[in-house]
Amino acid sequence: MSQSDLLQKYRMSSILIKLIVINVIVFFVFYLGSFILRINETDMKSWFALPLQTWDFLYKPWTFFSYAFLHSGFWHIFFNMLILYWFGNIVLNLFKERTLLTLYLLGGVAGGVLTVLAFNLFPAFDDFTVGNLQGASAAVFAVMVFIATYTPNAEMRVFMFNIKLWQIAAFFVLKDLIAMPASDNAGGLMAHMGGAIFGYTYAKQLAKGNNIGAGFERFMDALVSYFTPRKKRPFKKVHRNPKGTMRNSATSSASSKDEQQKKIDAI
Repeated sequence: MSQSDLLQKYRMSSILIKLIVINVIVFFVFYLGSFILRINETDMKSWFALPLQTWDFLYKPWTFFSYAFLHSGFWHIFFNMLILYWFGNIVLNLFKERTLLTLYLLGGVAGGVLTVLAFNLFPAFDDFTVGNLQGASAAVFAVMVFIATYTPNAEMRVFMFNIKLWQIAAFFVLKDLIAMPASDNAGGLMAHMGGAIFGYTYAKQLAKGNNIGAGFERFMDALVSYFTPRKKRPFKKVHRNPKGTMRNSATSSASSKDEQQKKIDAI
């Protein structure tokens, strides 16, 4: 398969597949790049991972989005993309692609904001090592909790059992809440909670007819249209007809209308 065929398949694929492909590409770029260039992978990611100190993220605001495309290992990205694929497909069955993209991006932002606040405001995090946040888990939690809140009684086949979506989401959220006090990854688990809160709020408001992501969707549409080249309109030649021809065409159109009216009157 040629490169052009791969690019064409990527362009034709859903936003879910595109998100997964982007995450995988980014993972291998940093993983192989650090090996080839003999640079520490953490140092390579320093401009894209979200710093948890208040004074650091102020000059790197893009990291609230970019950190959600970074992963620290194979199993980290594998399980995130697997869960995203499962629940993302359910979202796409009910909503437009822009809804899934909004959930992913704003869910990641919500997880990052809550984690930064927690590390800088809550005394419970004073003893934890302050570092950088990376991973799509907050975004994935936003997608999972959103669809589990919007259609809680829908079921998913897990091994030999049918389990309701709300039960799956509740299991993951409670598991992380219980593990947080003793976990070395308390920042990551807090980010999960931020994504879950956003997904839950988004679904509840959408059920009431309020799309809290509408403004962000309009912003993305404007951004895409700005970078999309406009198609040139084809040149059209205009031929002027002689006056007699115009008169004849007008006469013929008037006569055709008279004939149609006669048919209508006869009916």
